[in-house]
Amino acid sequence: MDEGVTFTAVLWRWTAREESADTGAWCFVTLPPDLADEVRERAGEPRGFGSVRVHAAAGGTTWDTSVFPDKQSGSFVLPVKKAVRAVAGVGEGDELTVTLVVREA
Repeated sequence: MDEGVTFTAVLWRWTAREESADTGAWCFVTLPPDLADEVRERAGEPRGFGSVRVHAAAGGTTWDTSVFPDKQSGSFVLPVKKAVRAVAGVGEGDELTVTLVVREA
């Protein structure tokens, strides 16, 4: 995975609490299950909350962040910040193509 893995997933908005129509709401994509297994292998010892540090690229921009385990899907979720969504021209329900590289712990 050092060379990066690319996948396409639907962008979804976190709805754990009531949100207004705030366009800055937290949005995520869920990694495909087979990719999640590869991330777990490459990550080694889990960090806080089981997160894994990654370098992400999508929609013409790159950023360093973490993916977080998601019990519901059994995979990881990647937060996609507002600035990335704006550059990519995507919103909730749109597909986003992402490339991830696991970073050193």
